[in-house]
Amino acid sequence: MKSEIPLDNPVPRAHTALLTSTPKGAAIGRRIARQQLVSWEVNSLHPDAFHSALLIVAELAANATTHGRTPGRGFLLHLCLTTVRRSRTTVLRIEVSDCRGDRHPTLPTDCPADSQSGRGLVLVDALADRWGCLPRQPSSKTVWAEIDIPSPQSVPAADPSPTTHVAA
Repeated sequence: MKSEIPLDNPVPRAHTALLTSTPKGAAIGRRIARQQLVSWEVNSLHPDAFHSALLIVAELAANATTHGRTPGRGFLLHLCLTTVRRSRTTVLRIEVSDCRGDRHPTLPTDCPADSQSGRGLVLVDALADRWGCLPRQPSSKTVWAEIDIPSPQSVPAADPSPTTHVAA
């Protein structure tokens, strides 16, 4: 018997990488994210979402190596692009999991102008449509962010010939 995927089932594309909790591991994670999003053609079809995603990956990877680091343990970068056919929407989910379940991210209430850090989650909050933190067993966490990508049908096409008004 042949089974078919119903039209309302999501069609995911995913990539996961285990990286070292070092600045070099965060840099490799950024490179992996860029390559994966290019292979999914997010860069050419949705440049705003592409650049937002790269900034989010950079911030979450930096946080994992700075605040979530446990000696000898790495962090996990997971990217998932899911298109729901019925609604014709696409969601890019970025997840970074580290081994410090005791440290959950919170938005800063006040960040002095001369502060050298503390703005990463503010940036994630501004660029992502949704974000949050989930506990993982036994003592780790996953910080995630989602970006809604408009379908080509919902984006108005640019008019190739601009309208000019001529006064009579």
